[in-house]
Amino acid sequence: MATTYTISDLAREFDLTTRAIRFYEDMGLLQPQREGASGRNRIYSARDRTRLKLTLRAKRLGLSLSEAKDILDMYDSPRDTGGQLKKFLSVLAGHRLELEAQMTDLQANLDEVKAHEKEARAVLARLEKAKPAAAVK
Repeated sequence: MATTYTISDLAREFDLTTRAIRFYEDMGLLQPQREGASGRNRIYSARDRTRLKLTLRAKRLGLSLSEAKDILDMYDSPRDTGGQLKKFLSVLAGHRLELEAQMTDLQANLDEVKAHEKEARAVLARLEKAKPAAAVK
């Protein structure tokens, strides 16, 4: 028998809310089977668990949920592995460029903060040096 998971199982394992998992389901990232009265109970397969794990990894890489879905859906159809990998590389390259630009901006911001700190320390040192001389008068 294949391993299955409840929504609570996945929420616990991946430290997510059940609401987040239902959202991923609404986005088409997960497709659980429905059981019970009116199909209220969701039964997730090992495939759903893997897709959830890969979705969370994609989010950490900075991909949008629609980008993650596109990539995951490509792997569901093993027709053109080369095309799938090209798409994946293209998406990763775009995100790498965005991250590099953000790093450049952050470094410039950090350099500016350091310059202001240095300036403020110099002004403070001058003030503290002038203070005892003023007190002697």
